[in-house]
Amino acid sequence: MDAKFPVQKSFALTGTQLFLLLTGCLSAAAVTIDGLSGRSPYGLESLTLPLVSAAALTAAIGSWAVPLLRRMKTGQIVREDGPQSHYSKAGTPTMGGIFFIPTAVVLTLLLGLGCGWSGADWGNALAVCLLTLGYGAIGWLDDWQVLRRKSNKGITPRQKLALQIGVGALFCLWMALSQPWEITTVALPLGLSLPLGLLFFPIGWFTLVAESNATNLTDGLDGLAGGTGAIAMLCLGAIAAPVSPSLGLFCASMAGACLGFLAYNRNPARVFMGDTGSLALGGGLAAVALLTHSLWSLVIVGGLFLAETLSVVLQVSYYKATKGPDGKGKRLFKMAPLHHHFELSGWSELQVVATFYLVAAALGALGLVLR
Repeated sequence: MDAKFPVQKSFALTGTQLFLLLTGCLSAAAVTIDGLSGRSPYGLESLTLPLVSAAALTAAIGSWAVPLLRRMKTGQIVREDGPQSHYSKAGTPTMGGIFFIPTAVVLTLLLGLGCGWSGADWGNALAVCLLTLGYGAIGWLDDWQVLRRKSNKGITPRQKLALQIGVGALFCLWMALSQPWEITTVALPLGLSLPLGLLFFPIGWFTLVAESNATNLTDGLDGLAGGTGAIAMLCLGAIAAPVSPSLGLFCASMAGACLGFLAYNRNPARVFMGDTGSLALGGGLAAVALLTHSLWSLVIVGGLFLAETLSVVLQVSYYKATKGPDGKGKRLFKMAPLHHHFELSGWSELQVVATFYLVAAALGALGLVLR
């Protein structure tokens, strides 16, 4: 191992240990949040039950779905300009979001039957579930085109963006028609709030598209998007539950589904979530934040996704700004998104993922404190 990075010699976590550590921490966090909220950790509206149930159900379904994806030859096509250590990942089944996203959605609706939700709770839950499945369908189409063409290029960026904008527009239209003024205020720290009025809807539209792409960019290492997505979902669920119990349950179910998926996606990954999973995760996060006045909280708990996106924007902008007569520019990072920069700086994949988990957990805790 390169002597320049001695820290890696003491970094002995395996993918399984990392998975178990994250599972234990998230389960303990869910029970703690339930206790602080005065709810029984075994009640249907708690965060613990959907978290654990979704994790177990997804892991069980995965034992059948992952071999099926392999038999269907859904092998990942690796970027030629990516880190060389990723070449060994070629052929690993992708499109894993096709089994863990629907699991979380169905479980949310089934548990909702026992919670005595109001009509508004059901409306919010159904809308967010449909939005999540809609973005998952866009991701599936992109993944399918990648596999069909046997390259790492799926549908064109314009086509993907147009579909994301279209699904986001339908969701914003539903919000405008069903609850035009109830949700147009953004909660800020110290009990403050920011009324946005009609400006809320174009901001919400942008948030849906931006957040889905941000989680998509984060999905680049074994277990990275699944783990950080689980943390962000659980923390946002705790913030959303007092405003909308149904959306708190949705977030906890989605966090649990991510954990169950990590049973197969931890390093070395046996399956990748693909755009099918990553676009759906981001869309779900944004939709919950929009309906629970939690846009500010989303910026914090999803700060890691924001950093990944900004690294790409800065990389492209700096390259264009420094482009010389030869048509070549300078790079701000060794590679973007940000996780690849650390990889090419000498960090192991597990070290990057573990560090990003810790950052995501710290941001999640900060979001809970400042809600």
